Amino acid sequence: MISERDLRDIVKEVLKEVGADNPKTVEKVENEVQSAVSGTSTEVESGVIADITEVDLKKELLVPNPADEKAILNLKANTSARLGVWRTGPRYKTQTLLRFRSDHAAAMDAVFTDVSDEIIEEMDLFRVQTKCQDKDEFLTRPDLGRQFDEENLAKIKENCKDKPKVQIYVADGLSSTAIEANLRDVFPAIKQGLEGYNLEIGTPFFVKYGRVATMDAISECLDADVSCVLIGERPGLATAESMSCYMAYDAKVGMPEANRTVISNIHSGGTPAVEAGAHIADVIKAMLDQKASGLDLDI
Repeated sequence: MISERDLRDIVKEVLKEVGADNPKTVEKVENEVQSAVSGTSTEVESGVIADITEVDLKKELLVPNPADEKAILNLKANTSARLGVWRTGPRYKTQTLLRFRSDHAAAMDAVFTDVSDEIIEEMDLFRVQTKCQDKDEFLTRPDLGRQFDEENLAKIKENCKDKPKVQIYVADGLSSTAIEANLRDVFPAIKQGLEGYNLEIGTPFFVKYGRVATMDAISECLDADVSCVLIGERPGLATAESMSCYMAYDAKVGMPEANRTVISNIHSGGTPAVEAGAHIADVIKAMLDQKASGLDLDI
């Protein structure tokens, strides 16, 4: 391992070769070398490094000397795409690369972590599990994430109202983070909207390792008129907190995907959870009135 003294000598030699070996430059570089070796920083006096994820990318202008600064910021304000990040040579700048890696890590966490016991208990949900035995099987066997064994089907039938007008349940899907971020707001809004229409709501519950099409087996099991699942969307680099709501009238195992209606991008930077909940209740009312969903639904 190179010593601090050796490192100083190397730096002095390099500065000398490039003609930058004046005393002030040497002193500044030596201080930076000492900070690097000791693991401290002269720029972080408090010991706290700023959180780069707190920066609003839509308000950040990284293009040097833009011809039209206002136009770039207006464009960024209307999309979550990474526009105008600039570069150093052929590479991203450090700040852009770090934010990219941070957002990628958040997306990975959303997929590989589980929904907390606290929120499931807080929302008064009982739990069932698909045929997937763990997260790896859930990600590699989508077919098993659409099915239940006899024990879990029996648990659903035993704990839920039979033949409900509307059966709502929650599934982790591909983002547990989305459930944590939105469920507390979206579910009460849906419930309030449906109660305003005097519509009967079935017993809510939570499905672990659940895909969208679990609603088909649930609908058949409970003979629900409308089935509705709140599920975590596949996370991206723009957000890891996006939830979707899939709904279907008289869902059956093997039915076409075109029979489903979906409201997606439910998150703080998309459709807010409370607003989405009210809209979902309206869509469910339309499904019951028209006895249709998906492409057959006129809304």
